[in-house]
Amino acid sequence: MDITNILQLGASAIQQSSDPAVSGLGTDQLTSALGNLFGGADGHLDFGPLLAKMQAGGMGNIVTSWLGHGEKEPVSPDSIPELIGSDKVMGFASQLGLSEQSAKSAIADALPVMVEKAGHGGSIVENIVEKAGEGLKGVKDVIGKLF
Repeated sequence: MDITNILQLGASAIQQSSDPAVSGLGTDQLTSALGNLFGGADGHLDFGPLLAKMQAGGMGNIVTSWLGHGEKEPVSPDSIPELIGSDKVMGFASQLGLSEQSAKSAIADALPVMVEKAGHGGSIVENIVEKAGEGLKGVKDVIGKLF
């Protein structure tokens, strides 16, 4: 799946929120902010470090649900700063004119659908394994169970 489509899916998930601060934001605005948040240096989405950190932090069941088929387990908005960095959350909030809490909730809403779609192309799995290294054998085990 194309990066733009993945970002648009994330934007759509955010727009479906019950938070009026984010539900009225435009798709292009959200797509741009999500791209800035998760874009890698090579122009690809880079979820590998996030998923490796989740796996190492005891959130393997959430990672598995996102990469597998079926219902996606939610991630707590309060865990978002720890997972991606407070500075990134604040940058996302600033770009969209949101409070920190609205930004955390928006990111938490977008992640499951974006990771699911990025994972079905295979590149996300390669990223996780490459970035996790041997120290996070659990990531490889989770991936092995999925595919």
